Amino acid sequence: MEAQGGRFTENKLDTKKTILLSFGFFASMILWSVYNAYVPVILSDNFAASGFFIGLIMSIDNFFGVVFQPLFGRMSDRTRTRFGRRMPFLFVGIPLCVVLFTIIPHMNTLPSMMAVVIGFTFVMGVWRTPAVSLMPDLIPGPFRSQANGIVNLMGGVGAVLAFAGGGLLFELGGFPMPFLVSGLLALAALGVLAVFIREPAYPPVLSKEESKKTEVKLEPQEKKSFILILSAVFFWFMGYNAVETFFSLYAISTLGITPGQASILLAVIGLGVVLFAIPAGFVGARVGRRKTILAGLVGMIALFLSMLFVTNLWAIRAVLFFAGVCWACININSLPMIARISGQAKIGLFIGYYYLFSFSSQLITTPLYGFIYDVVGDYRSLWIYAAITFTLAFVCLLFVRHGEEEPAGL
Repeated sequence: MEAQGGRFTENKLDTKKTILLSFGFFASMILWSVYNAYVPVILSDNFAASGFFIGLIMSIDNFFGVVFQPLFGRMSDRTRTRFGRRMPFLFVGIPLCVVLFTIIPHMNTLPSMMAVVIGFTFVMGVWRTPAVSLMPDLIPGPFRSQANGIVNLMGGVGAVLAFAGGGLLFELGGFPMPFLVSGLLALAALGVLAVFIREPAYPPVLSKEESKKTEVKLEPQEKKSFILILSAVFFWFMGYNAVETFFSLYAISTLGITPGQASILLAVIGLGVVLFAIPAGFVGARVGRRKTILAGLVGMIALFLSMLFVTNLWAIRAVLFFAGVCWACININSLPMIARISGQAKIGLFIGYYYLFSFSSQLITTPLYGFIYDVVGDYRSLWIYAAITFTLAFVCLLFVRHGEEEPAGL
């Protein structure tokens, strides 16, 4: 292993280091999964909220993502402390998030619920981009698809624990139990990062004049590809976030199951991501990130449309599992394409742009689909909506020509 400009370069993937830095994403996923699974049900059961209002509330985190993700990503690029440039955001953000997160189910009035949700979603926006930026910071470009597979494996484990374990905990103790246990697991993940992750030393912050000389300038074709990738991200997160947010209500109303059972059913997607996370990264490195993502998009479209006709729970589990496999192909290979175009100096900023587009889509999609449901009155329309958004993402990605790496270490 050699150090160049404060960054480690390797001739093979450091699996141990990748697993350890993945605990930041693990913490994020376990909190968001419980939040998305149970907050819509709490709003519906405790406050008799309409579909549109639920979608509006669930889009608050996306509003903060649109406003603050590039800001905090860029801020972390420029941060210099003895703990590194990303870790200080996690040290402050995760404990604050856990405190707010665990009191969500104890709010008895809508104003108090809104206040806690706003606080939680804002603080999550402070540390999410710095946490995700750890991987491209510490892992060389040719290995980022494989490394992102490991990162998403850990995130998938967090999602499975949140959905399956959260469903069991809900059956035992109602809404508070999944929130409490997930918060404790997020704190444990922060402990792992604090003990084992050491960010490399970085040079002093450059002056404005020096900084201008190192600005990343994209060639016209690179800029076109960058915009198209971000557009594809926008559309596929429209579909995926709508499914994740409204699946529990779909399952309760259409399949006649309990909120806990719906959460356990949704965990099957996370299981597919977990089992295919690492293979998806290696497939992306071998055959190309773009081709792998396109294949995943085709699979998601077919699987979502099949949900219009599937009612057997075992068949639904199979569909959701393969949806998780396809989502792994998409999600694991997209962020490394963004990091490849950004260059090392502005990883945090460009990942902030990635979240700007993904959160913009989610800001729109939850109230939009909530309104659609209020009009049609049938949650099966969720699958048509998601299939359309993934089709639009497929069209955007067809014209992307940048974001690949030269094969290395395969």
